[in-house]
Amino acid sequence: MIFAHPALLPDGPLMAVDPGSKTLGVAVCDAQRTVVTPLETILRTKFTFDAKTLLELYDERKCKGLVIGLPLHMDGGDGRRAQSSRSFVTNLLRIRDLPVCYQDERLTTFGAMEQLIEAGVKPSARKDLVDAQAAALILEAAIDRAAEGPPKPEDGGPLA
Repeated sequence: MIFAHPALLPDGPLMAVDPGSKTLGVAVCDAQRTVVTPLETILRTKFTFDAKTLLELYDERKCKGLVIGLPLHMDGGDGRRAQSSRSFVTNLLRIRDLPVCYQDERLTTFGAMEQLIEAGVKPSARKDLVDAQAAALILEAAIDRAAEGPPKPEDGGPLA
């Protein structure tokens, strides 16, 4: 089930995915949603295998919802990459019904790379870590949005 706002996701741990054409960056948070951890980067092969790997991680960590990065254009519009993320979710929901919401992921890869540089991660290791770190930034943004609460219907906000 797709939710319009992260505040509508069930309580408990969440998983975020930064879906790329070659990799899936994965991050998780604790049940209180106070600690976000970059988990791993899955090298994409076939959708069925990718989904199986992702769902195993989801189940191992007892996640209650999934946050998917939505790569919007800088003007906020959709493009090919955003459609690819939406298709990924559509296909994933055919395998298992999960609570899912999208989170704007503009500039998260750039931010993740900056964090890795500041942390002193060697250039050779950054490529393997950047997508999981970007997923962590996506999850942090969703948690921050959820803390604000969903927009009220009288403000034009969605109900679900």
